[in-house]
Amino acid sequence: MVFSVEQPRPHIAILPSAGMGHLTPSCRLATTLATQGCHVSLIVFHPMVSNAESNSMTTFFSTFPSIHPIHLNIVPLPGPGDPFFLQFEAIRQSPHLLLPLLTSSSPPITSVIVDISLASTFLPAISPTGISTFVFFIASASMLSLCAYFPTHIDIDESQRSKDHVEVPGVGIIPMASIPPQLHNPSDLFTTQFVANGRALMQATGVLLNTFEALEPETLTALNNGVVLPGFPPVMAVGPLKQLPLLETSAAFPWLDEQAERSVVYVNFGSRTGMSVEQIREVGVGLERSGVKFLWVIKMKMVDKEEAQVELEELLGEELVKRIKETGSMVVHGWVEQEEILKHGAVGGFVSHCGWNSVTEAALHGVPVLAWPQRGDQKVNAEVVRRSGLGIWVEEWSWGGEGKVVKGEEIEERVKELMESPALRSSAARVAAEAVKAVGDGGSSEKSLAELIGKSWKG
Repeated sequence: MVFSVEQPRPHIAILPSAGMGHLTPSCRLATTLATQGCHVSLIVFHPMVSNAESNSMTTFFSTFPSIHPIHLNIVPLPGPGDPFFLQFEAIRQSPHLLLPLLTSSSPPITSVIVDISLASTFLPAISPTGISTFVFFIASASMLSLCAYFPTHIDIDESQRSKDHVEVPGVGIIPMASIPPQLHNPSDLFTTQFVANGRALMQATGVLLNTFEALEPETLTALNNGVVLPGFPPVMAVGPLKQLPLLETSAAFPWLDEQAERSVVYVNFGSRTGMSVEQIREVGVGLERSGVKFLWVIKMKMVDKEEAQVELEELLGEELVKRIKETGSMVVHGWVEQEEILKHGAVGGFVSHCGWNSVTEAALHGVPVLAWPQRGDQKVNAEVVRRSGLGIWVEEWSWGGEGKVVKGEEIEERVKELMESPALRSSAARVAAEAVKAVGDGGSSEKSLAELIGKSWKG
């Protein structure tokens, strides 16, 4: 996009939240807007929860010096519970730290894009400044519809409210089993944040989504036609946001380069998912029994700073490690640059928790997904994966951490299905073609990006 002398470039500030699932799409959005000619500032709160966040921010600003960092120090909240939700709350209590920087910035900031987890406190605080505000919803359009409608759902008299599901107008029925378990408890911190942020959506100039029309057409239509919620702000699907060309590369490449095309199944349950030792061992058994070569990223703790350097033999047992080595597969205990792996020609399947970044990366590269949701929005996302044809979802495998251990024999069967189904591979390739079309010249996502930039002016 070209800006004339009479039409100066907009200055867009992006306010991400804690965790790589929030930081990664915000950084991708920042670089996308910068390539469109916008001034872009990225607001970074310190201290961060994980090493992955700190390291990624250092690399990001070194790689993209045109993007201006705004660093703010906050006071971490003490207490038990999910450290990332506590960080969300600490940031939510900090609009007063940001406002002076927004109003004194040069060139003047014309709009702020606020992460959904921070919307309820930052949108009303920014509104009096005259700076336009957008919400960046970092999950699927289906999850956005639930977030938008959920406050209405809980406002219904309890005697008239279904205990089995939430029916979102224009979208359909979402079973209670697919709704984040925390939302079943009204006093949970996540529920408090979720409801408050859902109510705040109506205050936004627009809502951005890292999705594309062909992946969730009916849901996007329902949102934009006011069926989910009358008067809902414009929803702009700007995805799938492309990978950052960072200076660092994944250590997995030399091994992947030696593998046959579409022969490797990639297994990763996300940056915040820690599995029990028993379940990790069953995953290892299933992968080894499948006969498929695999690249498996193991994570035991939610926060990487707490991750102990446990030897694989101690974690999996000597016999299983020996058999895995004999198959020529690879196990990684640490952070990887995931999209570098997914776009590699040797990767033919992805066993995933269905965090939304993972789904969009798999969609862009046409990698079929075996969905195994672990927490949060991931069951809703898994249904998008199944409905779109990007992959398969075994609903019986339940949430991670609920006590049920999925046995290796079941995992073996589903991995074989994932890697051997021509129909699944074909439908995933079709999804990828639509994703490439969306972000190409004149595509639906490119048009939404232009709409965002057009609305990103002061007042």
